[in-house]
Amino acid sequence: MAIEANQIVSIEYEVNDGNSIVDSNIGGAPLVFMFGKGQIIPGLENGIVNMSIGDKSELLIKAEDAYGEYNDEAKQEVPKDQFAGIDLEVGMSLYGQGEDGGTVQVIVKEIGVEDVVIDFNHPLAGKDLTFNVSINNIREASAEEAMTGIPAENKQEKEGCCGTGGGAGCGC
Repeated sequence: MAIEANQIVSIEYEVNDGNSIVDSNIGGAPLVFMFGKGQIIPGLENGIVNMSIGDKSELLIKAEDAYGEYNDEAKQEVPKDQFAGIDLEVGMSLYGQGEDGGTVQVIVKEIGVEDVVIDFNHPLAGKDLTFNVSINNIREASAEEAMTGIPAENKQEKEGCCGTGGGAGCGC
């Protein structure tokens, strides 16, 4: 039976870029997401659509269906003084705030005397990826999950007394 839009899916995966394992949650917490909401890369979502609970598969996801093709024009030269206090190294990841307020990851490509070249491409852009994936669970979304798009498993708990989310009288 096909996984349907707005269902909550839980998976374990290991991803390889052809040279090495670049990410894995095997033995850890599963990845939980709402299907059909663009919360995972399109190729992986398309690859698991006909899977069921307990199914395992090896999926080859082409770059265009993963993190996109590498864009040579997504590099920018930035004055080195904007990195004051940071011990820069070629290849390191830096995080900043994008124009839309979201987090942006860049990779340091070159360090010159006056300028630093940063790359806005995702580190896996241009790479075909192999996912070994298993489906742990598929369930219907609650009304709140359907409205927010956030699975209950991914909600941030509000800290209360003792940082446990407890209320008054929890004995701290």
